[in-house]
Amino acid sequence: MLVTLSIRDIVLIDRLDLDFTAGMSVLTGETGAGKSILLDSLSLALGARGDADLVRHGEPQGQVSAVFDVAADHPVRAFLQKNDVDDDGDIILRRIQTADGRTRAFVNDQPVSAGLLRQAGGLLVEIHGQHDDRALVDPESHRALIDVFGGLLGDSEAVGKAYSAFKAADKAVTEHEKRIEVARNEADFLRSSVEELSGLRPETGEEDQLAARRTDMMQVEKIAGDLNDAFDTLNGSASPIPELASLLRRLERKADQVPVLLAPPVRTLAEALDLLEDTRGSLESALRETEFDPRELEAVEERLFALRAASRKYSVPVDDLAMLRERMAGDLADLDAGEDKLAALAEAAAMARADYDKKAASLSEKRHKTARALEKAVAAELPDLKLERARFIVELQSDPQTPGRSGIDQVEFHVQTNPGTRPGPMMKVASGGELSRFLLALKVSLADKGSAPTLVFDEIDTGVGGAVAEAIGVRLARLASKVQVLTVTHAPQVAARAEGHFLIAKEAMKPDRVATRVRRIDESHRREEIARMLAGSVITDEARAAAGKLLTETAG
Repeated sequence: MLVTLSIRDIVLIDRLDLDFTAGMSVLTGETGAGKSILLDSLSLALGARGDADLVRHGEPQGQVSAVFDVAADHPVRAFLQKNDVDDDGDIILRRIQTADGRTRAFVNDQPVSAGLLRQAGGLLVEIHGQHDDRALVDPESHRALIDVFGGLLGDSEAVGKAYSAFKAADKAVTEHEKRIEVARNEADFLRSSVEELSGLRPETGEEDQLAARRTDMMQVEKIAGDLNDAFDTLNGSASPIPELASLLRRLERKADQVPVLLAPPVRTLAEALDLLEDTRGSLESALRETEFDPRELEAVEERLFALRAASRKYSVPVDDLAMLRERMAGDLADLDAGEDKLAALAEAAAMARADYDKKAASLSEKRHKTARALEKAVAAELPDLKLERARFIVELQSDPQTPGRSGIDQVEFHVQTNPGTRPGPMMKVASGGELSRFLLALKVSLADKGSAPTLVFDEIDTGVGGAVAEAIGVRLARLASKVQVLTVTHAPQVAARAEGHFLIAKEAMKPDRVATRVRRIDESHRREEIARMLAGSVITDEARAAAGKLLTETAG
């Protein structure tokens, strides 16, 4: 329910904080006091279209915040979670309206779009009035209201799933038919392509491996000659190693004679010979590593050429050739066994459609029964609302040939305001006062089914009085036992039944400015206000007595 409404610098309101309770609250005051401003402010917080004219004159911006206390399983929490908005604790909707026409929206202090704010607000509050163009008067919502009233949401969800299943099955049939047709037109090309690719046997990653091997072999081929020359120098007939070895032996024999002089060169020459021997061994090993069959290089290059030629021919990367072959083979298989598969898919689609038709027909039958029950429930409310000659009609048309996710039914609420007149859509046929009473009768019949936790009624008692106003008050109080009800009213019979009473008035300010003030009034002030509503500008003792009696009777 709505817990707190805070308004800053909106039209005639400079600063206002209102706390609400459960049950029924009324807002009263003289004409022009600012009741509509209060509802415009609430609507702004709920995501209604912004308007620079809403900002109080001389201020850069206005702001409205609405705080809601809702249950942990309320749909608004799932909606916010789905949109990555924190939903811990109270739900706080806030809207800033700037004097240049721009607006900013927040939910729990997280910036959101105006559209998201409007969706969240719609889950929390419904506003009904004589000129209401939302909620119950929107034909798009009527089928859902029938399902809510009849407890058919589970059936409706099952129909929706069956619809998705049969549409998916139909799509599978259509796609397979197209695939067979394409395969049939390209059968010869497919067979030759599959044969060619099957013979080629391409593998994913093969191109990179072959290219790397080809590069290695070409590099080795370039250095093999230099390695051979170096090896021949150290190992061939012109190798210096034998001559150096002979020289080392001669020096070693004479080293004992002149050790101081010959020991160093003998040692370094021996080391040099060892290094030369190591180098010859390394060169020999490197030559063995460079040995490859020239035919391998040729084979690698031919394989690369074949793969890349196929890649160009089929306009796919080399790595995708294997997948292309599988897809073409699948197309051929579909062509070869296509009719059998198509027949199986068609049978599955027919079964899915039959399942949908069965569920949709069952739901339609239940909706027809529910429609009659709702008509009776609303009819029972109409006489006391001075609509005893009027009829509420659920216009429900079913067409199995036009299936939809919500079934085969089109639902719209119609009314007949007087016998002999032609029934028609509620929004078009009913006058402003009649429409508001039809809406109230509907809302009472639906009770808390499918309702937002807070209902706002804007002067739905306009143009009525006496017994009708009393009947409206009774029904609003009945609704308030299920959901929170806020109503702007001029009817003392309605105001007397409220559990909370807010008085709206203008207050003069300096210099030459006025502000709208709203305050919660106690029982003594309530009697005075209801007396004003009964008597007008001059409040008499008789009016006060009547007000006291009215409060006593409604309290009983």
